[in-house]
Amino acid sequence: MDLKIIKQLRQMSGVGVQECQKSLQEAKGDIKKAIEILRKKGQKIIAAKGARATKEGLIEAYVHSNRKIGSMVQLVCETDFVARNEEFKNLAHDIAMQVAAADPGWIGPSDVPGEVIEREKKLYRETIPKDKPQKVKEKIIKGKLEKFYQEVCLLKQPFIKDDKITIEKLIEIHVAKLGENIKVKNFIRFSL
Repeated sequence: MDLKIIKQLRQMSGVGVQECQKSLQEAKGDIKKAIEILRKKGQKIIAAKGARATKEGLIEAYVHSNRKIGSMVQLVCETDFVARNEEFKNLAHDIAMQVAAADPGWIGPSDVPGEVIEREKKLYRETIPKDKPQKVKEKIIKGKLEKFYQEVCLLKQPFIKDDKITIEKLIEIHVAKLGENIKVKNFIRFSL
């Protein structure tokens, strides 16, 4: 197997050399197929780790250069070893920067209070033409609610450094890289 391709896949995925090599062999040298194989393996790893206890972690602070916006994020993981890892610290910093820049209201959709969701649904219902079939109305409401979550839920927001991925996906990438369950436990944003 060509070392240049292995190195390229490793840089693209952040996965170890052996896993890259195995995936490339399975994909018969096709780097796109190898990435898909790694993604599938990563999803299995994430699902397996999702229930594991997160008792360690750190609190990261970010203050914008104008000194008028700041945030703090509590990011948790399973072990102190990972909490001290530079990749984990960088992830915490990126998430703190995201909170300062994007001003989310909640961590994820399950954290949004029911009355807020109902208020949004009511607003959406009022804007949908009356002649639309009920199934179409429900699809429209569901789509608008997903868009709402992307605006107000940290995990659903596009990452400010790469809008092709969400914060949720960014965390999943780090779960696969670091081999531990990682969660945003809390955050706060300050502004003048």
